[in-house]
Amino acid sequence: MSDLTEIVGNLEDRIGKLLQNYKDLEQKQQTLQEELTTLRVENQELNDNIQAFENRIQTLKAANALLGSNDYKKETKLKINGLIREIDQCIVQLSE
Repeated sequence: MSDLTEIVGNLEDRIGKLLQNYKDLEQKQQTLQEELTTLRVENQELNDNIQAFENRIQTLKAANALLGSNDYKKETKLKINGLIREIDQCIVQLSE
């Protein structure tokens, strides 16, 4: 009988340890989920900043070419032609 009591006691201890480990893992998972969410938001903000800087670089290249620099002249002409096409399309849509 004492062997059975000892076995049951050992099982209770093991189950208690497993439950504690489970709770610890749940808490760790929650912490990691929160960290992941924070990092995703930060990553999106950084990507937005990169896009804004890339747009700013393109604008500065165009302005530089308009000021007489030969470095970005071709890109600027292409950009202006693209803008003219977009304006023409808007005019066509407005006239319909």
